[in-house]
Amino acid sequence: MSQYEVKTMNYPVHCMVEVPGSKSMTNRALLLAALSNENCTLNGVLFSDDSRHFLSSLIALGFIVEVNEIDRQVIIHGQDGTIPGKSGTINVGSAGTAARFLTAMLALSDGEYTINASEQMKKRPMLPLFEALESMGAQFTFLEKYGHLPVCVKGAAINGKAPKNHVSIDISKSTQFLSALLMVSPMLKDGLDIHITSEKTDGSYIRITTKMMQQFGAKVIHEGALYSIPAGERYRIETYQIEPDVSAACYFYGIAALTGGHVIVKNVHSNSMQGDMKFLNVLKQMGCVVTEEREGICVTGPTDGEFYGVDVDMNDFSDQTMTLAAIAPYAKSPTYIRNIAHIRLQESDRIHAIVTELTRLGIKVEEEEGAIRIYPGEVKPAVIETYDDHRMAMAFALVGLKTEGIVIDNCECCGKTFENYFSVLDKIYC
Repeated sequence: MSQYEVKTMNYPVHCMVEVPGSKSMTNRALLLAALSNENCTLNGVLFSDDSRHFLSSLIALGFIVEVNEIDRQVIIHGQDGTIPGKSGTINVGSAGTAARFLTAMLALSDGEYTINASEQMKKRPMLPLFEALESMGAQFTFLEKYGHLPVCVKGAAINGKAPKNHVSIDISKSTQFLSALLMVSPMLKDGLDIHITSEKTDGSYIRITTKMMQQFGAKVIHEGALYSIPAGERYRIETYQIEPDVSAACYFYGIAALTGGHVIVKNVHSNSMQGDMKFLNVLKQMGCVVTEEREGICVTGPTDGEFYGVDVDMNDFSDQTMTLAAIAPYAKSPTYIRNIAHIRLQESDRIHAIVTELTRLGIKVEEEEGAIRIYPGEVKPAVIETYDDHRMAMAFALVGLKTEGIVIDNCECCGKTFENYFSVLDKIYC
């Protein structure tokens, strides 16, 4: 494992940066293109550990995939809702999107497959999705732990059977379960009705899913706890442009807040469909100014980087919990982050990881089941444990911009979504 020693910045940072394509949109686009009825060119593709596992899985399943990493482009020869290979083995690595999305696709197919995963992904929740797919006719054999990957799956359409076109699911542990079912629905000739049994029935990532499905040509009807995809819907699009990753952009916007400088992230604009755009409103509450420039959205931090803490519900943009937690110790008042219990089930137990690392830094933190309260304080030098979690690594690097002696351990875990993050960070020093 390698380490990255963060350099402090005792001055306002003024810069323009470029971030990779959205991970969430990239992996959704890969699935939608594979299920489309024509060849689809995807532009602005993110190339990372997650997307490469998704691409290699599609290739292992027999899809024709043309990859051009230099131009950030992928061409997928769609198979109109079918899978070319009727048997095979894929490895989704640590990619939650690939694990959930591809599991759903294989479960509604007419083949038999094995799905392997990393040790990290094997720990993440999958049982609600498995149970929903089993109710539609799929059969799973759990190879290690019940309710978790790896599995063998026999598709619900095997031997000419028709999968059931109605299903119920609880999405309290992950909205990716619903996104998976929604996106594979055109595989069913009679359409699909999905009834949500949990209190949570919607979310920013679900809205990305339904918007992208519509952009690819499929209709989605949402009424309360019911999602319906009519019979005969198909994906049909020749080219699709993937947005820059707003989740990645927010780390650099956090730098503007910390240093009192201004940061523009190229090609991120207010019409983005990504839920992490809501983090810009949090920065406004803390005293930042957000403006729309020709090149992209610009965040200007408060003078001298002096800002106040906030009380915020981050359920709908929880990937930025770590970013806010990293800058909260430098605020003038406490910060309270609410309604984030589900992040305990992601790449790491993120609530516990945040509390542990802030405590290591000498900061007073109060941990609740679904919330964190962070008090301002004097940050001391430390080696930050990242828990093999890319967002812990990227967010906590911000601490080192204000405090000397901050080292990020296992910094290469950023390869999951942003391979050159620390190189981009290096370039903003002047």
